Amino acid sequence: MKKNNDIDEIRVSIDEIDEKLLKLIAERGKFANKIGEIKKSSGAKIYVPSREKQIFDHLVKLNNGPYNDTAIRAIFREIISATRALEQPMRIAFLGPDGTFTQKAAVEHFGHAALFVSQPDIAQVFREVETGQADFGVVPIENSTEGVVNYTLDKFVESDLKICSEIIIPVNLHLLSTEDDLKNVKTIYSHSHAYAQCRQWLSTHLPNVEFRQKDSTSGAAADISKEKGSAAIASDFAADQHGLNILANNIQDQINNYTRFLVLANMQVAKTGDDKTSIAFVSKDKPGILYELLKPLADSKVNLTKIESRPLKTKVWEYMFFVDLDGHVSDANVSKALDELAKECVNFKVLGSYPKAT
Repeated sequence: MKKNNDIDEIRVSIDEIDEKLLKLIAERGKFANKIGEIKKSSGAKIYVPSREKQIFDHLVKLNNGPYNDTAIRAIFREIISATRALEQPMRIAFLGPDGTFTQKAAVEHFGHAALFVSQPDIAQVFREVETGQADFGVVPIENSTEGVVNYTLDKFVESDLKICSEIIIPVNLHLLSTEDDLKNVKTIYSHSHAYAQCRQWLSTHLPNVEFRQKDSTSGAAADISKEKGSAAIASDFAADQHGLNILANNIQDQINNYTRFLVLANMQVAKTGDDKTSIAFVSKDKPGILYELLKPLADSKVNLTKIESRPLKTKVWEYMFFVDLDGHVSDANVSKALDELAKECVNFKVLGSYPKAT
């Protein structure tokens, strides 16, 4: 009996804290609304990635538990998202359909209060942002197992949009179904990449099950939600979207499997002190040119984190290089290095400077 009384007393204390939290959140919202009104009258952007990073970094620094840093970020992400929506929900275009990892990344980044609009392909995501139909766009750029998404790189060649943020999320694949027993699964639907990433688990647990390829993991989840005796390899996000059971968790062969996404916008982002810059260029055609291009980065002590090349569609056997490097374009050493690099290029553009993903 005493234990129940103890629980009741603790619950009363929790209720009191919840009431205080509610009042504080409301007070925070009032101050945020005042800032929103000032931004609206001056034409300033409502979403400022550098400011949000500052908020999260500050909160994480103050955090002493019991919640971990990821939980703190998630809690305040939703508070900030709901606060922005008081004025007007942001419209976010993402590579669909609903339930994809891209949508999951977008929701984790912008919070549930934003309006998420599924797009049929990457080109349409760019187009929605370019025409102002969407405030921001979210597209995949690379997977730690499968590599770079070439079509996203190609779109940057012809678009004036800038990268304003990056998102990195783990790709955890689950077996979803309307069934509640593995024995009842006769057919598996998924994207070919997801299926390939789960071959070891499938050969052990479902060696004789038929595989049917789909355009996306979320599309597979949608299809099997109406079909008995089938399952889909997809995310837990897709399971929630389509009301499916998770028959097996984390069936991917590689545990450390991550996908990186880019947030597109018609805006430049101020530096935070922990930034990344992406550039694209076409070099002059002469011996030793790649060495000459990268030397200014080394001389200025700029750390190059990634380099990719894509064939130009306008000229045979000529390539555009895509480079990620540490630092912001406004940093003196980065600016100096890029000025030197640009002199050796036929075409050069900064795709964006933005806060590094956590």
